[in-house]
Amino acid sequence: MDDSRKNTLLIIDDEKMNLKVLTNMLVSEYMILTATNGKDGIEKAREYNPDIILLDILMPGMDGYQTLAELKKSDITKKIPIIFITGLNSDEDEEKGLSLEAVDYITKPFSARIVRIRVRNQFQIINQMRIIESLSMIDQLTELPNRRSLDERLEMEWRQAIREQTQISMLMIDIDKFKKLNDTYGHQQGDIVLKAIASAFSHSLRRPGDFAARWGGEEFFVLLPNTNLLGAIEIAERIRSNIESMAIMNDDGIAMKVTVSIGVTSQIPVQNSCINEFISNADKALYAAKDAGRNKVLSIPSAMKQ
Repeated sequence: MDDSRKNTLLIIDDEKMNLKVLTNMLVSEYMILTATNGKDGIEKAREYNPDIILLDILMPGMDGYQTLAELKKSDITKKIPIIFITGLNSDEDEEKGLSLEAVDYITKPFSARIVRIRVRNQFQIINQMRIIESLSMIDQLTELPNRRSLDERLEMEWRQAIREQTQISMLMIDIDKFKKLNDTYGHQQGDIVLKAIASAFSHSLRRPGDFAARWGGEEFFVLLPNTNLLGAIEIAERIRSNIESMAIMNDDGIAMKVTVSIGVTSQIPVQNSCINEFISNADKALYAAKDAGRNKVLSIPSAMKQ
């Protein structure tokens, strides 16, 4: 199996022999990271974001319970499933581990068969949940991220912009006279137009961090981290122009022309800045573009830094 496609497993145990034994058991199926104490384990978890952590309970200094508590405090690591590994085997010990939100409990001495099965079961759960989550975050028609995905991405980028005091921009995009197009050509042709519009984003957005999503109906959003107002307007104009130049075929083989209106806003958010106000500014700019005759890009700047 190609290592780049393997799930990643972090083993935190102060006994080097245990690390060696567990690594030998699991290295053929997973990418293995190791740490010999809680502090180093937390640092590796934050750096590499492993899929699962095997965590020894009895360690000097910071024990497994304390390490788990620290992992749960961080947004980066709090969702990583933890499997406790320990020589403690009383019901009370297992109950304490599970009450701290460990997903499983493996006792020493290790049975290779049991370790593999329990780890594999947790990876199956994780991978199935990721598939379900991925499907729930994608708009099935256009295959763009959907509104839920946009909300999560905006929240993440907004927090980062506050921390780093960088500028973030947003485009709200609406297909001009889409209802008339649906009434004239039918909803099937309307779906073809939506797919064509979605495909235009991949040709117009050039940075990995730029994020396009379908908001719903005929509306789309583009999120542009680390982008000032002038840069956002330039990208919006490129999108508008690319869509205007597209020829979308209808069922009669006739090329249709479609245009979009785009509202742009930009902001350097601070601690008390409101995301909903940021979205509202993009919405106001969009309606101003439509009132100005459609097929236009208009902006509402907020805290500009050009």
